[in-house]
This record gives sequence, structure tokens and C-alpha cells, in this order.
Amino acid sequence: MSTKNDAVAPLALDGYEVLVCVCGGIAAYKVAGVVSALAQRGAGVTVAMTESATRLVAPMTFQALSGRRVLTTMWEEGSDTDVRHIRVTESADLVLIAPATANMIGKMVGGIADDLVSTLVISAASPVVVVPAMNERMWANPIVASNVAVLKQHGYVLVGPAEGWLACRGFGPGRMAEPEDILEAVVSMLKNTEPKNV
Repeated sequence: MSTKNDAVAPLALDGYEVLVCVCGGIAAYKVAGVVSALAQRGAGVTVAMTESATRLVAPMTFQALSGRRVLTTMWEEGSDTDVRHIRVTESADLVLIAPATANMIGKMVGGIADDLVSTLVISAASPVVVVPAMNERMWANPIVASNVAVLKQHGYVLVGPAEGWLACRGFGPGRMAEPEDILEAVVSMLKNTEPKNV
């Protein structure tokens, strides 16, 4: 009997590079499963985190899962950090933003690049997948709805949000899509193109 994950067999993503941008939503912990699954399937995964995200999940978690140093600031010393926001986005075949908070979505629409993650996103040279996650009232806010519509108009791909139990103890739309659904969307998009670095 076939399963949903048959199309994402081990090493199916060999040669692909994915930049995963983790924002400061409580659902950040669920992104660890996505990073692990991508790495197990052979993708090169680089994780960048907002300062808020590092308060929810330790960067070491993503470093262990990806096998790579996690990017958290534009201001670190060292030769490997020169124009980091340009270099890492040039090699990425896809940029995944999860969880995409209302704040980050607003920054994207406004063209604001005031930290590492927002700078990476605005420098993206590949398709961008946005996975919203927020309180149901935030998701229903007409400003957020307008921002989401703008992202779609510019070709960003949205996955979710789902409806369900939220961290604020409420129930409604705004719950981050499940890791397997995010993985399915990412794999589907990657397999539509050849890896940049082959």
C-alpha cells in the first residue's frame, strides 16, 4: 500500500539546496521535523533564525538536524559571513519561511530588511514558500489578509494555515500546517526544476 511520503524517498533530493527561515512563532519547534526530513532525503539544508525564534528553539537543534551552522545574525565575525545574505540565497533552490509570523509577512510586503531573516528573504533568488502561523484574530485581521494577497500576487506560495487548536488556547484558522504537508509542498516544487548546483 502506497503512502503520502512514497514520493520523498531517501536521497530523492540529492543536489538540492533549501534555505529554511525560522521566525518567532511557537510553532517553530515543528520546523525541526521538516529540516530533519529534508536532510534525510539528501537536500542540503541551511537554517536561518530570527532572534525571537532562538528564544523558542535552540539553534543547536537545527544545527544537529541539518549538519550545518545555523545563521542567526548578519554581524558575526569570520570570513564565511561576508555578504552572507547574498551568498546563501544565490545557492538556494528554494526558500522556506516557517513559521511565517504576521510580523515577517508584513516586513516582506513592505520590503523591510532589518534583520538576517528579512534580508535573506528579500534577497531570495529562488521560489519562496511561506507557511503562516498565528493567532486566529491576527489571521483574520484585514491588514494581514491584504498582505497575504500581495504575497500571492507576487508569486509566493503559501502552505496553510490550518484550522485547529492554537497556542493561545483557542481554536480556529492560524495553526501552522503539519510538517508532512510542508514537506510535500517543498518536494513537489523542488522536483519541478533541476538543482542549481548540479
